[in-house]
Amino acid sequence: MALQGPIPVTFAMVFPHGCYIVGEVEPVKDFDASAGGRFVQARDKRTQELVWQVAVMDGDPTLKPAQKTVAVKILAPVQPVPPSPMPGLPFTPVEFDGLTVTPYVNAAGRLAYSTKVREMHAPRQSSQPAPTTPPAPSKAPAGKDAA
Repeated sequence: MALQGPIPVTFAMVFPHGCYIVGEVEPVKDFDASAGGRFVQARDKRTQELVWQVAVMDGDPTLKPAQKTVAVKILAPVQPVPPSPMPGLPFTPVEFDGLTVTPYVNAAGRLAYSTKVREMHAPRQSSQPAPTTPPAPSKAPAGKDAA
């Protein structure tokens, strides 16, 4: 099979309803290298970049409560800084770039996905502004083509 390793996806594919930060950005522990009380941060197996993690809540209203919060791993040389909180919102909206998902079978024998990203930032505004005035009505009489 030609498809191996992490699968590139878009933010909209993974989080079509958006997502929100619900935890701190933390280093991921390398359990094999950490021993005797010594913490060693994990590195990505393919890129050797440091791995960080943040908990996010999926904005999909149809998800069960147990499915709403997921850990997103961020590959970065320094600890990523989350976007600034937005006034009036209980959680900070966030978007990610450079997403990949890696399917695996979890301890319960079910299919699960590991999500890794390259960048974290505040949501982008729509690229096209909403029209400020309605379009002018057509001058053609109803039922006839304008020539």
